[in-house]
Amino acid sequence: MSAALATNSGDDDDQTLAGDDFLPLEAYRPANPNRIPLPFEKPILELEQQLAKLEAQPNPPPNTKETIRNMRLDIARLTRDTFDHLTPDQVVKVARDSGRPQTLDYLELIFDEFIELHGDHAFRDDRAILTGFAKLDDQKVMFIGQQKGRNLKERTEHNYGMAHPEGYRKALQKMQLAAKYKLPIVCFIDTGGAYPGVGAEERGQSYAIAYNLREMSRINTPIVCTVIGEGGSGGALGIAIGDHISVLQFAYYSVISPEGCAGILWKHAKHTDQAARALKFTSKDLLGLGVIDEIIPEPLGGAHRDHRRMATTLKMSLTAALRKLEMIPKNQLVQRRYEKFRRMGQFEEATVS
Repeated sequence: MSAALATNSGDDDDQTLAGDDFLPLEAYRPANPNRIPLPFEKPILELEQQLAKLEAQPNPPPNTKETIRNMRLDIARLTRDTFDHLTPDQVVKVARDSGRPQTLDYLELIFDEFIELHGDHAFRDDRAILTGFAKLDDQKVMFIGQQKGRNLKERTEHNYGMAHPEGYRKALQKMQLAAKYKLPIVCFIDTGGAYPGVGAEERGQSYAIAYNLREMSRINTPIVCTVIGEGGSGGALGIAIGDHISVLQFAYYSVISPEGCAGILWKHAKHTDQAARALKFTSKDLLGLGVIDEIIPEPLGGAHRDHRRMATTLKMSLTAALRKLEMIPKNQLVQRRYEKFRRMGQFEEATVS
């Protein structure tokens, strides 16, 4: 695996945009050419298609070159305006987009080495959660990450990122191993929730998650958690009790999906948008509520537009967080983590007469 993540750059005259709109043209295009654009991306796609036709002309005249430059600026401005004003329901659609970089993509782009560790020593190896030793530049870490998969074969193998109890047991065992060898832990969260099947419930799904919450709060080594896509309910929280919690700009972290919330409160999925607004699960909401410590900015148009640029930004965030946590004495780390979670939430106290 390579840690070299420099983005491509072409001729300055062809690539440069004015002011804050500087961005390589590659970043405007979906990472997967077969990706179906989201509904609010269609105006951007139409401009991109027009631009592609103009660029395909051999030896274009000066006026066509000027049109190309202006169209690039228009695309950048439209993309920024669109993604700066996404509704919470639209953020969910971006977070779920199959074109977004997933855990295996980040393992390839960010970490120099990864040696996978399998199994929970009891039942089986749950492929919804990947665990192993990794190397972040010169820093050895224990990596824990949820993997969804993109095609049917991958999604079947990884169960759409929905872990069983054995997945949470596997994750906790590897975290305890990291603490034994004084390695920091890096967790990537990307799941719609823990698997709700009969077998998972029979094997103690809720207990496995609750046990992880308690034990992670006691692990005496730094834990950095990042929501890279969906942060769904206890399925996400089961590997997200950390010292530093970050969320990608267009990811979300919620107690329930907006569809589930709409079904419970309003008895119909048509109220999904209303539920999404009420849940306050976007990165901005979470930062304001003190649930997370950092919002990691995504490339213009979302992480699915430029995997390498997103990986570079995420790597910088991980490195900075680990460096900061290394400065905290080990005897203060667990207490600091406990106090961090106790501070979450807003309460009103009143005397009842």
